[in-house]
Amino acid sequence: MRTGVPERPLQIEHADLSLLGHREENQDRVAIAIGDDAVFLAVVDGMGGHADGARAAEVAIRHLTLGLAHEAVVALGRGLPQEIRPRATCAACVLQGSNAYWAHIGDSRVYMLRGGRILERTRDHSHVELLLRSGRITEQQAHDHPMRNYVECCIGGDPALPEMSLGGRRALRPGDVLLLCSDGLWGGLTDEQIAELGQGAERGLPDRLADLGARAVLANASFADNTTAAAVRWLAR
Repeated sequence: MRTGVPERPLQIEHADLSLLGHREENQDRVAIAIGDDAVFLAVVDGMGGHADGARAAEVAIRHLTLGLAHEAVVALGRGLPQEIRPRATCAACVLQGSNAYWAHIGDSRVYMLRGGRILERTRDHSHVELLLRSGRITEQQAHDHPMRNYVECCIGGDPALPEMSLGGRRALRPGDVLLLCSDGLWGGLTDEQIAELGQGAERGLPDRLADLGARAVLANASFADNTTAAAVRWLAR
C-alpha cells in the first residue's frame, strides 16, 4: 500500500571503461543507464574472429533485450557464409530497488562482489567452463587452455534464439558491487584481483576499475584483447 511518501532514489557509485588493449580495433561496447529507482548495465564483446565484430557489438548494445539484440545481429549476417557471420557475447544487469537481476550469453561475465570476495559469478557458455565445473581442469589451467576463447553460445550467427542464462533475484547489501566484463578483463586477472574491486571505499570505484583494467591489459601484453567493464556499487536507498 502506498503511503504518499516518495521513495528515495538509488544511492550508487558507478564506473565503466573500454580499453583497446593491443588490438587494432575496439570491438567491445559498454552502456550504463540510470533512473531514479533502477540501473541498467550492459557489456557486449564483438567476436573478432568473425566479420564485423564491432558492428555486431554496436547493434547489440542499442537493443535493451537479448532477444532483440540477437535478431538484429542475425540480420547483419544474412547472405554471409556461416563461418564469418557477425557474432557477439553479452552480459546485462538490472538493479532495481535493493535487488539485482542479470543475464548473459557466451563468456562475458557478471560478478557479484561482497566484502572483498566473489560472492557469485556467471558461468561461461564454453567447453572450457564445462571442463572446469567437472573438475577436469583447474582455474589456472582454464586461463591457459588453448580453447579458452571458444564459446558455444552467442548473439548472432544462426537465426534460432541461442541458449542464454538468466539470473534470479539477488538481494543487495550496502557496499555490494556488480561487475560486468568482457573476457579481455577477467582473462588477465585472478579471482583475488577481481575481488579487490569490492573492498573498502577509500578510493572511488572509477579509479579502482581503471586500475583493474590497466592490470588486465598489462598481464595480457603483448596480446591483450579489448578490455571492457561496467561496475556499480549499491550503497543504500
